[in-house]
Amino acid sequence: MICDRNIVCLASSWFDHPTSKHHIMRLLSEQNHVLWVNYHASRRPQLCRRDARLSWRRLTRTWRGIQRVHPQLDVLSPLLIPFPESAVARWVNTRTLDRLIRGALRRRPKRPLQLWLFTPDAPELIDHLPAECVVYYCVDDFAAFDGFNATLMEQLEARTLARSDVVITASTRLYDEHQGRHANVHLVPHGVDYEHFAIVPDLPEAAIPPVLRHIRRPVFGYMGLVSEWLDLELIRRMAQARPEWSFVFLGDVRRDVGAVARLPNVHLLGGCAYERLPAYCRGFDVGLIPFQMNRLVRAVNPIKLREYLAAGLPVVSTAITEVLRYAPAVHTARTFEEFLAACQRALEANDMDSTRRRQALVRKESWRDRLDELSAIVTASLAAKQGSVRTSSPAVRSIRTPVAAQCPGLLA
Repeated sequence: MICDRNIVCLASSWFDHPTSKHHIMRLLSEQNHVLWVNYHASRRPQLCRRDARLSWRRLTRTWRGIQRVHPQLDVLSPLLIPFPESAVARWVNTRTLDRLIRGALRRRPKRPLQLWLFTPDAPELIDHLPAECVVYYCVDDFAAFDGFNATLMEQLEARTLARSDVVITASTRLYDEHQGRHANVHLVPHGVDYEHFAIVPDLPEAAIPPVLRHIRRPVFGYMGLVSEWLDLELIRRMAQARPEWSFVFLGDVRRDVGAVARLPNVHLLGGCAYERLPAYCRGFDVGLIPFQMNRLVRAVNPIKLREYLAAGLPVVSTAITEVLRYAPAVHTARTFEEFLAACQRALEANDMDSTRRRQALVRKESWRDRLDELSAIVTASLAAKQGSVRTSSPAVRSIRTPVAAQCPGLLA
């Protein structure tokens, strides 16, 4: 296990909804000091209300200085210039980051330094910090995000890969893409906060939030951002074809949703605290992953898939590669007609035995289990860098095995 290190993590905002980086860094902070750097220089802001609000929140956090969010986890919110195409802005940002990070680390005990990058577009920083190990943790096809300069992101990612000691990928698509670009690439799928969600089947109906308790069942629920990757046309057609079903979306809205917002059986509830998600799951009959099959989605490994399963929910998803690994325990579809039929089948598989079998699928896929795999990979890579013989990681060898095949009782 990685311990007694100073770990600098460059990622999106700590204050966003928890993702893989949040879970991994929180666990690493138990035996290391983690400095999380909120990095907000990947895209040029637009003249719109949403970006104005984001900019104000970021300025507010910068003024607050370093914030202690866990006993050994500090969050630094530097004021950066969000013009990634500008060489001058990148030069200023790199030196700003270097100065602030070094200043923050001087307040902590001297320990070996590791740099974990969850963003591909800060390769210059690697040359400034004396890290014993540089980990590039790739969880998305960043060049495919809306508003990002795709060509620039691909160029910067190539430079980041060249300077990294270890590359961790979260999906098979990302692993296949990076395997030929770096000598030390590993596939470690996302985990799940199992204990947090496993309580759902045992919660009383009274635990369901009032806003959800009054919505007509069955409820097809979605947890996550309502953003560019959601297939709103699929949702619209589903809601119109089954007016007796309710479709609930739990997450911040970051796109135009006019196509579905006016439908009487579509409910956009906005975001909620992570702690309250199990209570909402108690009010769902089926968990949905209705993503568009575009470049961005083909590379994702949706964390909500394992959260739904840990909660015991039937799951219906578009045919994302990482979701297909759980078929036929998880219902997948490629067309509207298939999606509609999959939702009907999911409703019919909602007994307690099926619930417990779905939970069994991800019981051993906790974030702590994933951290054990990551620690073994990083430790072996560090040993190899220092001249020892590199050993292969079991995480890479077994990752293509279908999940349902590992749990034969699921299909009984």
